[in-house]
Amino acid sequence: MKKLFTILLFIYAGSAMAQEKTRQTNKFAIVGEVEKESVITMDSLKQYTISEIGDINITDHTGAFKHKDDKLKGILLKDILSHTKFKTTSPKLLSRFYFVCSGADGYKVVYSWNELYNTTVGDHVYIIMEKNGLTADKMPESMQMTSAADIKTGRRYLHNLDKIVVGQVK
Repeated sequence: MKKLFTILLFIYAGSAMAQEKTRQTNKFAIVGEVEKESVITMDSLKQYTISEIGDINITDHTGAFKHKDDKLKGILLKDILSHTKFKTTSPKLLSRFYFVCSGADGYKVVYSWNELYNTTVGDHVYIIMEKNGLTADKMPESMQMTSAADIKTGRRYLHNLDKIVVGQVK
């Protein structure tokens, strides 16, 4: 019985220590409260203006430094969303909209329509196209996004973006 317990303990410990490798994404969908769902690919991103973001210190939820990302370049999320028609009868109702951005690992970050289009935060929310000298298609965690204006940058730093769900508060 002791041998069986020891074997089970090793099996459990091994599986607990193993990390599931998150799949690399090369496209993401825009779905939900939109007139027409769309898929954004690495190739379709080439039509957008790529901006210099610079260097960002990545911090955790307490503000403690985790690491630094250098030479970031990206595309503003609101530029990508500019082709999306939202299901609404009036522009006044756009204040009810929000965006849930999901990574392949299930991590989610949220932005409101007003935050992206009516504050300076929207001028700093990017899909990262280059980081530390690597283009997005060469990064192990492609289709990354960041909100470079955030104080605690790691909270809304997303890897392997695979879906943006547009929602509306009823």
